[in-house]
Amino acid sequence: LWRLGYCARLLKTNHFRTAASNTSFPAVWMLLAQHSGRIPGLFVVVKKNTFFTMPETVEDKTNPELYLPHPGVRGMTLLNREAFKRTVVVPALKIKKEIVHSVLKSLKQSVLQRPGLKRVVEDPEDEGSRFVILDPHKVPEFSLGEAEQQVLAELGVHPEVCRFPLELTYENFKSEEILRAVLPEGQEVTSGFSRVGHIAHLNLRDHQLPYRHLIGQVIMDKNPGITCVVNKTNIIDSTYRNFEMEVLAGENNLVTKVKENNISYELDFSKVYWNPRLSTEHGRVVELLKAGDVLFDVFAGVGPFAIPAAKRSCRVFANDLNPECYAWLLHNCRLNRVDTKVKVFNMDGRDFLRGPVREELSRALPLLGEEHKTAFHIVMNLPALALEFLDVFRHLLVGEPCSPAGLPTVHCYGFSKHSNPARDIQERAEASLGTSLAGRCSTFPVRNVAPNKEMLCLSFQIPADVLYKRPCPDEAKPASKRLCTSQDSSEEKVLS
Repeated sequence: LWRLGYCARLLKTNHFRTAASNTSFPAVWMLLAQHSGRIPGLFVVVKKNTFFTMPETVEDKTNPELYLPHPGVRGMTLLNREAFKRTVVVPALKIKKEIVHSVLKSLKQSVLQRPGLKRVVEDPEDEGSRFVILDPHKVPEFSLGEAEQQVLAELGVHPEVCRFPLELTYENFKSEEILRAVLPEGQEVTSGFSRVGHIAHLNLRDHQLPYRHLIGQVIMDKNPGITCVVNKTNIIDSTYRNFEMEVLAGENNLVTKVKENNISYELDFSKVYWNPRLSTEHGRVVELLKAGDVLFDVFAGVGPFAIPAAKRSCRVFANDLNPECYAWLLHNCRLNRVDTKVKVFNMDGRDFLRGPVREELSRALPLLGEEHKTAFHIVMNLPALALEFLDVFRHLLVGEPCSPAGLPTVHCYGFSKHSNPARDIQERAEASLGTSLAGRCSTFPVRNVAPNKEMLCLSFQIPADVLYKRPCPDEAKPASKRLCTSQDSSEEKVLS
């Protein structure tokens, strides 16, 4: 035990006190092994378990109160910025103002680097001197290491470290530090949010709701450009896929402007669905399109697939059931000057597929030649329900199938809580289509929505035997015709 304590002190003194503490850990543990005598195995275990936590442990023991707001703010629900003030003692060097720049440059690893706090402070008792504030985590015992002392000696500076009273205010603390100080100890602190233009969108947990207005104000204070903070008050389960929300702080203005992949969109965040986390996925799918291709966007929203596709000189048919989405989609098409390239519809997804989509495919697919260059893509981004819409493709067209290369490609999104999300999504799609997609589809993970809940994109060309219904042959017998007609009628009823 004595050897263990001695080695711990040795490690702290020689390797965490100075700016030369970047000594590699293998070398440090070799040093410990030299002094550990008969218990090297103990240090092997310690090395494995504390490699990433040891610096923080030393840091906390050095000055556990540093950068923490005043403890009196615990439980605050109405923000009082003055209550966060406190004074902490930090190490500092008193030097002549003429050499401040040289000292800062030479001791940049030890000087305080915290945003919002001055590194150089005037000496109220001596106009010719300045205090250079040092990082207490790098100078834990108010004593510089040999390397720093040598640098200061070369500059003609006395290496004595003094204790400087540093006042911290609300402005000096980060949002997470403020919320951690306010919320009850041990409770989860959420400082993350989605930004939609000037709006910060939070998803607060139940235990955070009593502090929601304070949280909103802190988020707004600490993030320039945020002028409105909202919290979702229920899950997205309405017909139009938007959600109710409460304004926690700032102006009650939910009409905003966002920019995604260099394209601007305007929208009313309270009436349409917009998720900034999907920008990469929007870009990925649009990159698959070439000039002259045709895109059918079944659940188009305000246009994050449709408008960039039109910008790539694709012909676009975009639909959304929500009248607000329809209005903002028209607006954004005009805003981005692609309104002549996008046909916009306000229909149910099934009606859109059985109407405009079927009409365009029936017209265009028979015209494709041997060397056709037009590809047809159908995007179905309604992950909660889109897989259930795939049955619409069963015998959507009548006639002889086009060449396999001309068959439309579907990009269908879905949520899965299965242990194997890709297999789950594929099996559900196969159940809707009534055929196997083995070897004929690909699955792309989009994002993790919640613990054990994934969002994925399933892409596949619609099999010809699914998409096409062959007409009854003219030479068939009347009884056969009647049977065929009866079967067709039954099938239509099932599909409808």
